[in-house]
Amino acid sequence: MSRRTVIVSGGRIEEEFALSVLNSEETEFIVGVDKGLDFLYEHDICPNYIVGDFDSAPSDVVNYYKEETNVPIREFNPVKDASDTEIALRLCMDLRRKEIVILGGTGTRIDHIWANVQSLKIALDAGADARLLDSHNQIRLLKDEICLKKEEAFGPYFSVFSLGGTVEGVNISGAKYPLRGHTLMPYDSLCVSNEFEADEVEISFAYGTLILMETRD
Repeated sequence: MSRRTVIVSGGRIEEEFALSVLNSEETEFIVGVDKGLDFLYEHDICPNYIVGDFDSAPSDVVNYYKEETNVPIREFNPVKDASDTEIALRLCMDLRRKEIVILGGTGTRIDHIWANVQSLKIALDAGADARLLDSHNQIRLLKDEICLKKEEAFGPYFSVFSLGGTVEGVNISGAKYPLRGHTLMPYDSLCVSNEFEADEVEISFAYGTLILMETRD
């Protein structure tokens, strides 16, 4: 990925890993989201945009960005119809950002993780590539076939699940557990924890949306 946007959300943020992403030359634009703003403040990183209801961000941090910087801020009522991370994703779509990484989108709150996974559909429908990322997981959605190269893979394991309904005609080749013409159901765990068998793994399907999770221990 190149010239990417990084959304720093309020979930678990691993300091060393997050800083490696934020300080990379590939990172061009940063959006601070609510509690994620605290991480940016602690490491003297000024975002390009700030969004949130600020119900979990320290008030002194929020006031600093309001009073001491010219960073654009979109503040929302805590009683709203979308998560802060979804709002940040929609902002990125408005700004026509095409390559997006979300830090702090995973952690201990499984309800928030699942909401964030579903929110990736917003970017997918807009033709953007958005991913949830931490040191052990990379999660994205697929609407077309993909070829994963072992030498470039995020980790040695990958899993696919359906999003929002059945995914028909699923084929997986080059993997330890190949698959052909499978109809993947929303409750189907058949495609969890697969591995590379060849140098390339090809995943294709006829219809639907796949969740692709690339993982490492």
